Amino acid sequence: MRLLDRICFKQYKNQWSSVLDELLVNYSFAQHEAGDEYRLMSSAVYSSNIEGNTIDLNSYMNGKMAKEIFGKEKEMKEIDDLVKAYQFAKENSLHETNFLKAHSLLSEELLIKSLRGKYRNEKVGVFGAEGLVYLAVEEQWVPQEMSNLFKEIETLLHTDLNTIEIFYFASMIHLRLAHIHPFRDGNGRAARLLEKWFLAKKMGEKFWQISAEKYYKTHQSEYYQNLNIGIDYYALDYEKSLPFLMMLPQSLKE
Repeated sequence: MRLLDRICFKQYKNQWSSVLDELLVNYSFAQHEAGDEYRLMSSAVYSSNIEGNTIDLNSYMNGKMAKEIFGKEKEMKEIDDLVKAYQFAKENSLHETNFLKAHSLLSEELLIKSLRGKYRNEKVGVFGAEGLVYLAVEEQWVPQEMSNLFKEIETLLHTDLNTIEIFYFASMIHLRLAHIHPFRDGNGRAARLLEKWFLAKKMGEKFWQISAEKYYKTHQSEYYQNLNIGIDYYALDYEKSLPFLMMLPQSLKE
């Protein structure tokens, strides 16, 4: 599947063409640096929560002021690492080398040093309550799949896109990265970061503030259900991707 195939785009456009711009006009963006930084930390907290981190936003912010949360040092470090990755992405251009650097930052607590910012060299699957729910592409194909993905991202970054197209491609990039599952750990965090990175590069820096990660956490069951469009990499049916694609613009309503 290629991003530029625009699978489900017609249906997506029909759904959002009359409302997306209005949602953005009415969206409450922070007007000062402190608010911008808070939103960035919020994104990191909720993205970590999706992966099982138990520290909520209030506890994290209080922990930052107190310099620690007793008994939660590992979870605090996981969020701190992800905040650093978001800050790095915000300050740097979007390409494959920088994406790997961002993963190296966000996975400092998750992985041993030799696996950070490196594509996996083993098979990986996603497991749920009833066992295996998804088997990712074989490890030997990951570098090529990622190269192909970033070639398309590069094309999109240099293409004049309207707002609906940008939101569509941001979500599709998120979905595609999650399905390639290129790392030993940190794939979900990296996919949500990449979505926001692309969105902000195309729409402007203030779009780092959008509370997509909070929306995905609040609707976590739906989020995982919508990610699931095939039992393995070769059975993925992107004609079923519309429910997932709808979630990013839906986050503007909350």
